[in-house]
Amino acid sequence: MELEVRHLRALCAIADAGSLHKAARQLGVSQPSLTTQLQRIERALDGELFLRERTGCRPTPFGRTVLGRARPLLAEMAALVAEARAQAHGQRLRIGSTASRALPGWLRRLHRRFPDTETTLVVDVSANALLRMVAAGQLDVAFVHEVEGSPLRVPAGLQVRVLMEREPQFLSMSRNHPAARQPVVDLRDFARDRWTVDPSVDGEWDGLRRVFAGAGLDPPVLHTDYHTAASLIVSGEAVAPCQPTSGPRDDMAIRPLQGDPLAVRLLLATRPGAHAEVYADLRAAYRELALRTAPYRAWLHRTGNPLLTAA
Repeated sequence: MELEVRHLRALCAIADAGSLHKAARQLGVSQPSLTTQLQRIERALDGELFLRERTGCRPTPFGRTVLGRARPLLAEMAALVAEARAQAHGQRLRIGSTASRALPGWLRRLHRRFPDTETTLVVDVSANALLRMVAAGQLDVAFVHEVEGSPLRVPAGLQVRVLMEREPQFLSMSRNHPAARQPVVDLRDFARDRWTVDPSVDGEWDGLRRVFAGAGLDPPVLHTDYHTAASLIVSGEAVAPCQPTSGPRDDMAIRPLQGDPLAVRLLLATRPGAHAEVYADLRAAYRELALRTAPYRAWLHRTGNPLLTAA
């Protein structure tokens, strides 16, 4: 068996994800298929690359050596492909982002500023995956959030600017929830509610678990995606953290949490030499959205946030 680029990509995905299950999900293949592929690679290299443990996979010393050679090769290959495509298709701006309601306003501004540039967008729940894509030359910029207490793994060579040092996470609940009558809610009022969290979002479950532990709470938690969570919240079956830019809904209440125990940092990562206007347009789009959302606007005024100053 001869090693191919896809084999190196699989090894790096397993190392970064920390488990075969998560890596398979990121690669879009089944876990048994990825396990079989790993076994074939190990036979071809005549050595064990990962230790399979109850909590996941971690590279062996031999595996770390192989990964150290594989990563630069993948980065060079990705850069080669990206540069060739850019030359073939003319000017292009490749954007990556975790979920954000600021995206439409940001893209609208970029289209207006760069009318002759083709803009592509990749949305992913994994901020770390997007950062790796920027480092590998597959994206030009990535707008990501970093859960407080769970630092992202920023590859060397990227330029990172902070959009919001601490964006509070509000709480979404049913309109009929008793706490929905209050303009600001207390975390302890939800000690018996079922919480939902998407474990595929980098750092989200760990961050929420730390906040619960700090408050001495141990509520039931349901691991699911946020599309499914929305229907559970509306029906009163669960509550969930949400972005403060979430607009009002007739079937759901969104409230700030007293003391802002949940927060993220908003970052824009770019390849060296990226247009400075990309950050300026993102800041303007985010600011416009934040000021249009009444509860978040009130929070910004109450805390004297620098976002209130003109861009």
